[in-house]
Amino acid sequence: MNALVLVRAHTKIQFLDLIRWPGYVVPTVVFPAMFYSIFDLPVARMHPQDADLLALAFIAWAVIGVTLYQFGVGIAQERGRPWERYSRTLPVAMAVRFGARIVTAVLFGLLTGAIVALVARAFTPIDLTLGQWLAVSVYSLCAGIPFVLIGITVGYWTSARAAVPIATAANLLLAYAGGLWMPPDDLPKFVQTISPYLPTRQFADLLWSTTGGADAAHAIFGLAIYTVVFGILAAIGYRRDERTRYA
Repeated sequence: MNALVLVRAHTKIQFLDLIRWPGYVVPTVVFPAMFYSIFDLPVARMHPQDADLLALAFIAWAVIGVTLYQFGVGIAQERGRPWERYSRTLPVAMAVRFGARIVTAVLFGLLTGAIVALVARAFTPIDLTLGQWLAVSVYSLCAGIPFVLIGITVGYWTSARAAVPIATAANLLLAYAGGLWMPPDDLPKFVQTISPYLPTRQFADLLWSTTGGADAAHAIFGLAIYTVVFGILAAIGYRRDERTRYA
């Protein structure tokens, strides 16, 4: 069977599995917009010149929260479920499973980011053209991929109990050091030094490049490296889990 057909089938199954749990879907999709409304929206209204930067940074954090945290923890928890044990016995390539998880995660992430964008557009003086919004959407889809792979790596290299604090710490620390919660120039000096090399900062730079506020080429190059590195680590973790549980 064609690999793309299998990816579509697995993606459909994962979507159906998720939407049957509104207690998971609704908070996951709505919470980033709520946090933006509480913390950054008032600042954007008081400082209109920063409205674009703040909204785009929070859109990046919304996508990262879904792709890295939610799906990383989810994989670690799913590994012990009967359905996961059954699906791992099916003759489906690892690339198909990863592809379906990536598609599901980035689409959920894009939906989450879109809600933040709608709140920002409705209540702040954010000023992006239709072309810029389209660029933000495409960049968000692509930049979410390395974070899905980071989440998969966490999911397959850690236990279900350890995945929660590890993913939480990674999400919060990377968001802070990447300048997603405050302008990068306001970070402590030592954090400013490492910030440009972090995937969260590169994600933000990619979105900020739509307004001329950062260099897209550097961000794309950095995110591509993270994609390769964590793609390899995720694959090794998957095979390691396979040998441990199913050999």
